[in-house]
Amino acid sequence: MKKIYLIGIGPGDKDYLTIQAVETLKKVDVFFLLEKGERKDKDLLGVRREILERHLKPGTYRVVTAKMPVRKKSRTAYSEEVAKWRGEVANAIGEFIENELSDGQSGGILIWGDPGLYDGHLEMLRKLSKKIDFSYEVIPGLSSIQVLAAKHKIPLNRISEPILITTARHLKEYNPSEIKNMIVVLDSHASFNDIDDEDIDIYWGGYLGSEDEVLLSGRLNAVKGEIKKAITEAKRKKGWIMDAYILRRRMGE
Repeated sequence: MKKIYLIGIGPGDKDYLTIQAVETLKKVDVFFLLEKGERKDKDLLGVRREILERHLKPGTYRVVTAKMPVRKKSRTAYSEEVAKWRGEVANAIGEFIENELSDGQSGGILIWGDPGLYDGHLEMLRKLSKKIDFSYEVIPGLSSIQVLAAKHKIPLNRISEPILITTARHLKEYNPSEIKNMIVVLDSHASFNDIDDEDIDIYWGGYLGSEDEVLLSGRLNAVKGEIKKAITEAKRKKGWIMDAYILRRRMGE
């Protein structure tokens, strides 16, 4: 039977691979890389190729690349739009499994961060496994959230306090007074700028773990302008940004 490994590689730093991830790389016969055709391919695919070159001997594996289907924005609901796009990506993965792997071989997909956090590959493989005969295994990786907390030298949780993880798309659904300890991902438009609350701190990080990493923190109302400027400058320079941040209400410290 064919097998697919979803291997979490962490967000940016090649040293973030776990020992389990490195050992799994050695089991893979063919790696599958999807190219978006954007400026960030040079960075995101470049790190993946460097990881393979660092840990594997030349000639012991193959790399297959394909064009990432373009997610077309439409008037349909966002969830429907993403579901359609993921279906197209899943089809590309299915073609890889059927055409590039022989029976008994294994394929590898290198997942930015952790496969279980805001990544669609697990759902894609679950659906594909009902149509194609293969097995799959998940190798967890460091998430951007873990790295963000470590870089700012703060814990993700405080005593007896829950953590809410959401996307920028849903941030506007919360009244600032509801924000206690919130982690926000997938925000490239500085959505925090609309929040006006003197008692909220922000811990922000862009390009976490990479050579271009940027970290800023402080009272939200005091630093949000600086963070927004950093985002604008980063996007001008590189054409893209991947960031995350923690919004945390002060507790009379």
